[in-house]
Amino acid sequence: MTREEQQLEKHFRDLARTAYQRGIAVFSDFLNLNELNIFQSLRPEFSYLKMESFGGYELAERQIAVFRPEAPVFYVDYPICCLKITPLNVKFAESLNHRDYLGAILNLGLERTCLGDILVEDDAAYLFCLERMADFIRENLTRIRHTSVYVEQVEAEDFHYEPKYKEVGGTVASVRLDKLLALAFNASRSSLTGLIEGGKVFVNGKLVTSNGYEPKEGDLVSVRGMGRFRFQGTGGQSKKGREYVTLWKYI
Repeated sequence: MTREEQQLEKHFRDLARTAYQRGIAVFSDFLNLNELNIFQSLRPEFSYLKMESFGGYELAERQIAVFRPEAPVFYVDYPICCLKITPLNVKFAESLNHRDYLGAILNLGLERTCLGDILVEDDAAYLFCLERMADFIRENLTRIRHTSVYVEQVEAEDFHYEPKYKEVGGTVASVRLDKLLALAFNASRSSLTGLIEGGKVFVNGKLVTSNGYEPKEGDLVSVRGMGRFRFQGTGGQSKKGREYVTLWKYI
């Protein structure tokens, strides 16, 4: 475990102690997949607390963790704000990608831990951020590359997101993680082995380092830096005994 990971574990323990001693919900900043995995690994240690995470919408990759009392009536209001970013003049707007939006926001002097996912649509983007940073972003984010933009807050009940995906089908010798990755990303199994062993692959938010791991139907597989897909299941065997599988690759 790296020094940074040890510090993160200590931070989680401090949050848990505060939640228990004061009987309140205590939140982290936004966490990436590896940090969320460390959070999940500590569940047995804090069985006397409720541990949850959320990123503003159902499929969020970056999420905020919360430690709270076990009381069933305890209501948790995550300190997350959704901001919609649109060009002031659509006619003269550039085609902006995720990197463009993220770069412009970080150039305001913000830390990545203040920011959740950025969902890029054809004519807008939705940014999830810590509630305390929302006004600062709204007031200071006025341009992305050469495009002037307008930022407004979107209430949770007004945000509706349908993830886009393409269906990928094919056959595999067996339903192993490395074989599904090769199918999803159209790459050789050997070129992806390092990703799994290097701690970059997560199944339902949990780190998996075994190439032979067998995902179950409905599992969400995330690969840092490459994307994610959902394993939809198998559909019989080919004449050569290979398994037909279907994946939903998110785009």
